Amino acid sequence: MEELPIIQKTYDLIKWYIPILTRLPKIHKFTLGDRMTNQLYDLLEGLLTARYRQEKLSVLEPLKSIIDILKYQTRILFDFNLIPIHRYEYAGKLINEIGVDLGGWIKQQSNYQKSVKN
Repeated sequence: MEELPIIQKTYDLIKWYIPILTRLPKIHKFTLGDRMTNQLYDLLEGLLTARYRQEKLSVLEPLKSIIDILKYQTRILFDFNLIPIHRYEYAGKLINEIGVDLGGWIKQQSNYQKSVKN
């Protein structure tokens, strides 16, 4: 089955990020690591839910804040020297791509909703 690009990118981010998060030092693993893991899974779950919903905007809009939170959490990992710069840059690139795709999906759905109302 051909997957939506945003869902595939999110899946790939999870597949890449979770092993890194599970290897964090104990002091960060059960706080920041668990929070990030939950955010990643919440993002994927929201995208999958939106795919099947008739009214997608109510599911997609809150996902913007999850992406912002993930950006800052990734920055915290870097600032605490828990990930090297190449991983920070790679994670940032993937998260930004997902954010751009999400923004495009939201815009497309907003335009669709406007056209349906008219």
